[in-house]
Amino acid sequence: MTNDPTFRKSLNLFDSTAIVAGSMIGSGIFIVSADISRLLGAPGWLMVVWLLAGFLTICAALSYGELAAMFPRAGGQYVYLKEAYNPLIGFLYGWTLFLVIQTGTIAAVAMAFAKFLGILIPWVSEDVVWAQLKFVKFGPVQIVAIASIAFLTWLNTRGIKEGKRVQNTFTTGKVLLLLLFIIIGLGFSSNSFAIRMNEKIFWQPMQEGSGGLDIPISGIALISALGMAMVGSLFSSDAWNNITFTAGEIINPRKNIPMSLFLGTSIVTVLYLLANIVYLTVLPLRGEPNGSGILERGMQYALNDRLGTAAISGFFGNYAVIIMAIFIVISTFGCNNGLILSGARVYYSMAKDNMFFKKVGILNTRGVPAAGLVVQGIWASLLCLSGTYGQLLDYVVFTVLIFYILTIFGIFILRVKQPGIERPYKAFGYPLIPAIYILLASFIVIILFIFKSDYTWPGLLIVLMGIPVYYLWYKKTPLR
Repeated sequence: MTNDPTFRKSLNLFDSTAIVAGSMIGSGIFIVSADISRLLGAPGWLMVVWLLAGFLTICAALSYGELAAMFPRAGGQYVYLKEAYNPLIGFLYGWTLFLVIQTGTIAAVAMAFAKFLGILIPWVSEDVVWAQLKFVKFGPVQIVAIASIAFLTWLNTRGIKEGKRVQNTFTTGKVLLLLLFIIIGLGFSSNSFAIRMNEKIFWQPMQEGSGGLDIPISGIALISALGMAMVGSLFSSDAWNNITFTAGEIINPRKNIPMSLFLGTSIVTVLYLLANIVYLTVLPLRGEPNGSGILERGMQYALNDRLGTAAISGFFGNYAVIIMAIFIVISTFGCNNGLILSGARVYYSMAKDNMFFKKVGILNTRGVPAAGLVVQGIWASLLCLSGTYGQLLDYVVFTVLIFYILTIFGIFILRVKQPGIERPYKAFGYPLIPAIYILLASFIVIILFIFKSDYTWPGLLIVLMGIPVYYLWYKKTPLR
C-alpha cells in the first residue's frame, strides 16, 4: 500500500473549456492580421486565412478527441505519439515542447504582458536596459516578465484548484472583453470610407514591392503567400491541445476532453473571425507606411502592428492605447496561466517513463508536478533574458505542424495497431476530416519548407538534436 500523492480529479467541462480557450487567446489576434494584410493585400484573402486556420484547428480538435478518450492520461500528445509510433517519436515531441514550444511560448507571452504593462506603468520600459551581454538582455521588462512566470509557477504548485480558479476568471474576463471589443467595433466604430475601400479590393491580392503594396499576385505566388500568411493565424490559434496534457485531473476525461476541445476551439474561432470583421469595417486594409493618421496607415501599417488599438481609437480616442493595453495584460496573464499549468504534466509523464529528470515525475502533497513547474519556469525565464524566444517560435511553427500531422495520422495507425481498444469517442467525420487536416497541413508545411527555408531547417535541427539525447538517456535509464 502506498500513500504517494496522486492527481486530483478537479477539472469539469467548464474548467477544461476555459483551459482550451484561455490558452489560445493571447495578444496575437490584435497584431498578426497586420502582417497577413501585407502578405496578401486583400480583405477576402485575409478572411480566407483566418477561416482556414479556424477550420484546421477545429478539425484537429475533433480528431484529437478520439486519442484523448483512448488514453486519458497525463501527458496527452506525448502519450498519443508514443502509443501510435514508438517512444522515440514521443520523446522528440516532449523534447521540443520543453526546449522551445511550451517554454518559448511562455516566454513570448510573458514578454508581451510586460511590454503592454509598460504602457500603464512607464517604469516598465523597453527602452531601459540595465545590462546587456551578447545575447543576454536585462531590464525592467525582463524583470516583470520573469516575475509573472515565477508568480504563476508558484500559484500552480499550490494545487490544480488554485490554477483553475485563475484560469476560469481570466478566460471569462477576456472572452467578455473580446465580445465587448467586437460589439463596439461593429456597432459604434464602423467607417463607411474603410468599408468602401475594402469592398473595391476584396478579392484583389497584392504583395509588397519596393514602393509599397503594388504588385498583383496570382497562381503560385498567391498560393505561397497564403501558406506563409497561415503561420500567424495558426500560431494565434495554437495551444488548444494543452488540455490533453492535464487528462489525469479531468473529471470523466473520456467525455469532457473531446467536448472541451470542440467547444473551446469553436468559441475562439468565431471570436477571431468577428474581430477581423471589425478591423475591415473600421480600417482600410491597404495603407501607406508613412501615413499621417490611422486611416492613412490602414491595417497593413498600423503603428507597431497594434490593430486592436487602431480599431477602437475612433471610439475611445487617446484612451484606446490604455484600454487595449489593459485588455492585453489581462489576456496574456490568463493565457500564460493555462500554458504553465498544462506543460508540466508532459514532463511529468516523460519522467515516469524515465525520459526526464526523476524528480519531475513526483507529485507534491497537493497533487501537482511542482518540480516540473519549477524546471519549466526556470527555462522559460532564461529564454526571456536571452531574447531568442521570438526567433525560436518562428523556427518551431513548422515542426509544431509536423507533430500535429503525425498525431492525427496516428489515429489511422492505432485503428490498425490497436483495433480492440475501447474508443468511447471516435474522431468526427473519420476518415475524411482527419485526412483533410493532414492534406491541408502538409500543404502548408511544404510551402513553408520551400519559401521559408531559413526558418524550417533550424526547427528541424532542434527536433533532430533530440535523437542523440534520447539514446544517451535511454542507455542510462531504459524505458519502463
